[in-house]
Amino acid sequence: MRIRISSALTIQPVFWAVCGLLGQAFSAPTLMAQTLPAQTLPTQTLSSETWNLPQGTTVKDSGPRSYRFTVDYTTASAQGEILRRQRLTGDYTRGLTGGDVVWNNVAQADADGAAAPFPSAQKRDFMEGFRYHNDLAATLKPEFFKAFPPTAVFERNLVWDTGMIEHFGQDYFEHLRLNEPYHSIPNEDVKMPEVGTFQNRDVVVEWIGRSQKNGQDCALIRYQALLNPLEINNGGVTLKARSSYWGEIWVSLSTKQIEYGTLNETVVGELKLAGQDATQIVNVIRSGAFEPVRAK
Repeated sequence: MRIRISSALTIQPVFWAVCGLLGQAFSAPTLMAQTLPAQTLPTQTLSSETWNLPQGTTVKDSGPRSYRFTVDYTTASAQGEILRRQRLTGDYTRGLTGGDVVWNNVAQADADGAAAPFPSAQKRDFMEGFRYHNDLAATLKPEFFKAFPPTAVFERNLVWDTGMIEHFGQDYFEHLRLNEPYHSIPNEDVKMPEVGTFQNRDVVVEWIGRSQKNGQDCALIRYQALLNPLEINNGGVTLKARSSYWGEIWVSLSTKQIEYGTLNETVVGELKLAGQDATQIVNVIRSGAFEPVRAK
């Protein structure tokens, strides 16, 4: 059965990075996440079973498991001048009673230009102890974030991005064959009420090899969606843009837990602010690293 929830989720890397940009006149992601090399086993050592991922398995939660998620945003001009950098960090714990998850220690630091050091991060107290059932569909409902300030875009993004990484890493084993791209969402339009529209042209998930990470034998899974049209019209601000996002996920073959995940995104488009006739070209770059706390 095709899992349709990803269609709603995968607009979020693009949409909310841009919303953060709109809400602050500028705001963009930084390509700082490091993609670790896959330690693919030699072909001659692989048994016939190795070419298939475990089927019919669920994620093994033996108790609480915490991750640190770090996401860097960088905004650049059309000429590549870095205007602003922002770093958001947070601790995510899954495997709680009743299938709940919780966020702690969420904080953000902002710096202008390319070289200025980040100041002390400002904690997001409204997200301390934010607990909910680990249900991706529920996080996409408008009322889910009723306790969040309207401007808390990056904080919402932490929730969606984490759900996306777990979804792509854990929910497609039955569909994936080694080095065979799986087209999970082809050409789907998504309407965002009172905001705009987004089109997932082609979301591809692919099992590309095996790798060792944190002492676990892992499946290495790549995801990507390139050149996705995006239009936003909100509060007098308009944006016509395109987005590309991609990443890699290390998934334990024995527990199906995420051992490491990356997120990268670029958004390029024409932005017009409220009360202005002229448009400006903006380039938003975003990157993230999602890793178990015990592995640091």
